[in-house]
Amino acid sequence: MLEWFATAPRRILALVSATCVAMLAFGLYLQHVVGLEPCPMCIVQRYALIAVAVFTALASARSSKGWWMSFGLLALLMSGFGAFVAARQSWLQWYPPEFATCGRDFYGMIENYSISRAVPMIFRGSGDCAAVDWSFLGGSIANWSFVCFAVFSVVLLLLLLKGQRK
Repeated sequence: MLEWFATAPRRILALVSATCVAMLAFGLYLQHVVGLEPCPMCIVQRYALIAVAVFTALASARSSKGWWMSFGLLALLMSGFGAFVAARQSWLQWYPPEFATCGRDFYGMIENYSISRAVPMIFRGSGDCAAVDWSFLGGSIANWSFVCFAVFSVVLLLLLLKGQRK
């Protein structure tokens, strides 16, 4: 299986991109059909997922090694960032704050505060980020998001390491 990483990097990158798009579609389904409202950390994870999808799609677009390795590295960085945010949200769900406040939504924070004040507010979390509204096999959306970002990170890291050796 590891040989496949070296022989078909563009296919793997396209598969990662398609998986990201499927995850985004599922998130929109949960929001618009099921009625779950995303918290600020969920929105940040969506943006990280969009970035991973775009960077892996761009990486798979051309066969030039420098091209796909550069965009693959950017996708790896965004995947690691998404895993960090998902891990933080999972931690908030396992150890909720003593008092839960609903706080502002993501767009309200960006519109009313400077970016230097809004970014820390997003990562502080709120009562909404600590709530578990949906679960599958005992894991919340944040838990599954962390697993997916971690898998993307491992796949991209293996791909980049195999490409570097070649």
